[in-house]
Parts: sequence; structure tokens; C-alpha cells
Amino acid sequence: MNAGLTRAGETEARGYEMVFAFVREQLLSGQLKAGDRLLPERELATRLGVSRPVIREVLRGLAAIGVIEVRQGSGSVVRRPGFSELGDLFTMMLAQQSEVVEDVMEARIAIERQAIRLACSRATAADLQLLRQALQRIEETVKDPEIGGDADFAFHAALIAAAHAPTLASLHAAIAVLLQRSHLERRERITSLDGIDAYLIEHHQQLLDAVVARDADAADRLLMQHFEIGSQFQRRAAAESGRA
Repeated sequence: MNAGLTRAGETEARGYEMVFAFVREQLLSGQLKAGDRLLPERELATRLGVSRPVIREVLRGLAAIGVIEVRQGSGSVVRRPGFSELGDLFTMMLAQQSEVVEDVMEARIAIERQAIRLACSRATAADLQLLRQALQRIEETVKDPEIGGDADFAFHAALIAAAHAPTLASLHAAIAVLLQRSHLERRERITSLDGIDAYLIEHHQQLLDAVVARDADAADRLLMQHFEIGSQFQRRAAAESGRA
């Protein structure tokens, strides 16, 4: 009896994998695009050799992560990418790992280095204005860890938006919740340190100036300095906390 149940479970799991792989391949190949309808459940079940309950379970899962929309009476339709659902799922998965905030910082650096180089050639006048507004907000909130952390996050998000690179923007959106948490935690640790005001205001100004000048090499170099100086402040904060 147990062996039979095990075999049935394995068959069902293979069925899930087959249906998921089929839909994924249809999307990757371009045979399915946003707005297209999937085959009806009965046709999918016949074509893939799986039961209709398996089809329904996979479709429910795809709907939960925003890949499709199941419409009562009219079948399943492919949705345009929406990264809020995927970001929530990704965040919950990453949150189970230790040291996740520091790991996400490495991803952030990789995304922002490419983004700022692209921003130097692609940023529009509107993008530059948003960056100036974000910088002004940083100046106004430099003494407030929470609001200041949000302002800092908004500046860097504006840099990524100025790159006009949808995939980079999507990757950033997927880890945005963790990045905002990282900004807040880091700012709370360093707000009281000497020299922090100049770092937060002047260095962001230098980053903006490099983008305005369309100097990708300078922007990349300044961004790496920005992250390194931030790390130095974090180490100072940890050392002072240890002495206290």
C-alpha cells in the first residue's frame, strides 16, 4: 500500500514537472506571449498524458506567481510580467537563508555597476531631474535613519531606472524589499558617526555629476568607492559598538 502511494506521488510529481516545463518552453520560444490563451485543460492533459487535476494544480501555481491569469469560463491567459508577486516570493525564499542581507548587497553592487554605466548614455532629462530630487531628499533627511534610508534607496532606484534596462530593473525589483531593509539597518548603525553627513551628501552628488557628464568610467569608479566607504563606516560602527 505504501509503495503504491509512493509510486502515485512520484507519477504526480513528474506530471507537475512536465506541465510546468511545457508552459515554460512555450514562453521561452515565443509561442506564448502576454494576452495569449493556453490550451484548454482537456487538451493539455491529453497532449502531455497527465490528469486534469495535475493541470489545474500547475495552473493555480502559475497564477499565484503572476505568470498567468485563470479566467472563469474562458481559460488561462498569459499575463504581462509583474514583478511584485515574484519579488514577494523571492524575498520569502531568500529570507530563509542566513546572512541574506549581506549576500543581497553583493547582488546590488553588480546590478548598480552595470546600471550606472548604462545611465551615463541613456539617462533622459526627466531621469536626471528625478535623481536631483532624490539627492535633495537625502540632504533633507540625513539625520533621520528611517526616512533617510528611504531617500538613499530612492536615489539608487532612480539610478537603475535611468539605465532603461528592463531586465536589470526587474532583478532589482525582485530584491527591493531586502534592499530597503539593508538600507535601514545600515543607516541606523552609522548615522551618529563623524563624517557621515559629508559621505551621504557629497558622494551621492558626485555620482549624479558623473551621470550628468556621461562619464561611465568615472561613475563606475565612484560607485565602487561609494560602497567601499560605506563598508568602512559599517566597520567603524561595529568597532565602536564593541568598545561600548
